[in-house]
Formats: sequence, structure tokens, C-alpha cells
Amino acid sequence: MSDFHQNGVITDFHNLTRRPVEALEADLVKFSRRRPMGLILPSLFSELEGPALSGIIDELTKVPYLSEIVVGLDRADREQFLHAREFFSRLPQHTRILWNDGPRLRELDEELDSHGLGALEPGKGRNVWYCSGYVLASGRTSVVGLHDCDILTYERGMLARLLYPIAHPRFSYRFCKGYYPRIAEGKFNGRVARLLVTPLLRALKIVCGPLPYLDYLDSFRYPLSGEFAMRSDVLEGIRIPADWGLEIGVLSELQRNYSHRQICQVDIADTYDHKHQPVSQDDPGSGLNRMSLDISKALYRKLATQGVSFSSEDFRTLKATYYRLALDLIEAYDHDATMNGLSLDRHSEEQAVELFAGNLLEAGNLFLDNPRERPFIPSWDRVQAAVPDILTRMHEAVELDNRGEV
Repeated sequence: MSDFHQNGVITDFHNLTRRPVEALEADLVKFSRRRPMGLILPSLFSELEGPALSGIIDELTKVPYLSEIVVGLDRADREQFLHAREFFSRLPQHTRILWNDGPRLRELDEELDSHGLGALEPGKGRNVWYCSGYVLASGRTSVVGLHDCDILTYERGMLARLLYPIAHPRFSYRFCKGYYPRIAEGKFNGRVARLLVTPLLRALKIVCGPLPYLDYLDSFRYPLSGEFAMRSDVLEGIRIPADWGLEIGVLSELQRNYSHRQICQVDIADTYDHKHQPVSQDDPGSGLNRMSLDISKALYRKLATQGVSFSSEDFRTLKATYYRLALDLIEAYDHDATMNGLSLDRHSEEQAVELFAGNLLEAGNLFLDNPRERPFIPSWDRVQAAVPDILTRMHEAVELDNRGEV
């Protein structure tokens, strides 16, 4: 059973009573009359053929309170897009698929590029950004949730708990982050959160001194979770990172734009399992190797905007501080796993920490060597200022694609 402590600077919604999903959904149906709700599903076409997404869709067909589901479809040709339309057609909600590789959206993408406003690279960040634009264009919802399409343990109570704090008409929260334990098949998972983010935040507090931003990030129980909900208008003003720093970048944008009292987190699951990224020890362009680089750069960039200056010596000190803290945490995780009858491979954990420690230095060098780097996709506020009718044309393009018009 979850504890009931409020230890950080943001409100924590616990799962204290295992309230039935039917009771949560009955409330959400009432809330939806005042705050209509939607869901964004960023997906690769390959996930339609994977083990998780069909089960997720089966669960979503039972959800009675959603006004809209927006699917961002990446890496799909025309035949695959048509297959996706059939795949998602069993959803009873108003459902639209953004065919991100189709000619209509590619044409809009090229126009934005000509203004210097396009997404920098394909990936989840770009997918979420375009889906956010469509949600704004559609205007069907005032609350929108987002979760990944590879959740093997998905059940619709996750979505109900995720949306509840934002949808409740008496609550004033603008953003909610989901959290859960990353345990599956009798072992600890979530290596990047456990072995990189937590000890890195603690090391940054030591090296850079106490900062409200670090206390804020450290308040999240699982800052890298891909599940969050927000008021739809929040999507207009935030900049979304194009790389693996998406989750940290979104949290940073929320901290810049809103009071901590408007941000919360919620316990959405007792167990959670999804597709695991490989470490990719020898390939800095993929897997946890790439992820650790992008997350580290995202943190350095944010701290620089708050007046923290870094040098090569600072990054060496940070690496040493991080490394000691991370090794201490491995021991704590090992003991916790033993008491709970779980397994933990200390050798592979320490190998991951060694990789992450090296990447702290590499990310620091990349940060120092590329002062002109533009890591964020521009906010939709800025895009609309440059191209006022872009959302209207995006909405029209998506409608034409979903009607099957050539």
C-alpha cells in the first residue's frame, strides 16, 4: 500500500484505498461535462504489430468519458496508414490519426522548416508536438492525457487516475505526472531513473548548491515516466525537446511557466512494464547510452538558464560526485530487492553507472562546444505568430487523411 507523505514541493496523489476504476470513471463522466477530456497516443507503426497496443485499445474501448483520441503515427507508408485506420477504428471515441510521414503533413512540416520553426529530428518529441498542435486545432478538449503505446501491463484505471487531478472541477492543477514502481519478471527496472537521474540530481545539489529547480525535479517519484496529463491550453506555451530529454524538458517548462501549487503527481499503477531499451554500450546514438546523454544535456541547459555556469573542471567534479552517490544507491537497491524477493544484477548495474558517469563528461563537452544548439521545438504560440493559419490547415490535412481522400 502507498504511503501518505507529502515530501516534495508538489502535491502527491496516493493510491491509499484501491478505489475501484468504475467509481473513478463515474466521477470523470460528471467532470467531462465541464472539462471534456482527450488522450494523445504517440506511436510507431511497429507498435501496432507489438504485444502491447492491441490490449491498450481493448481497454480504451471501455472508457466512457473521453471526447477525443489523437494518435500520432510515425514510420508508416500509405498501406501501413490504411492498416492503422482499420486498427484504431474499433475505438468508440472521436479518433483521428496524424499520418506524420504522409504527404499532407510533410508539406506542412517543410513550410515550418522554411520559417526555422520545424521539429529538428523525427522521434517521440516531434510526434507529441504535432499531436499537441492538432489538439489545439480541434478544440474538443480542455484536459488532455498522454501515455506510451508499449505498456504491457496497461489497464484503464491508469488513465482514470492520471486524468482525475486535472479534470476535477474543484482542483486548480494544470499538470499531473504519473508514477509507479518499475518492477517486472521479479527484478528492478527503470535503470535511467534509478541510476542516472536520482544520483545526478543529488550530485548537482552538492556541486551547484541548493536550487529550487533541483528540489522541484527531485520531488517527482518517477520524473522519466511517459504518462502525464494537463490542461489543453498548457500545450500552447511549452517548448518540447526533440530528443530523449522530452520528459525532463517538459517538467522544466512547467516549472518555468507555472506555480508548484499547480503541478502534481499521482500513483497510477502497482506494476508497470513496457518495452525495455538496450544499454547500447558501444553505440552513443541509441538506447540508454543516447538517453543518458540527452537527459544530462537537458539538465545542464536548464541550469544555465538559471545562472549556473559550468566549466570542464565542474563536469569532472560532478562526475566524481555522481559516481560515489550512484554506487551507494546500488547497494540500497540491492538490499531492497533482497528483502522483497526480487533480483538485481549488481555487475550490470555498476556497468550502467560507469557508462552514465562517462556520459556526464561527454554531455558536458557537447554542451560547452555547441553554444548555438537549438534543442527545443518552438512553442505553438510562436508558430502561430509566424504562420497564423497553421493549425487550421493542420486540422484540414488530418481530416482529409482520415477520410481517405487522395
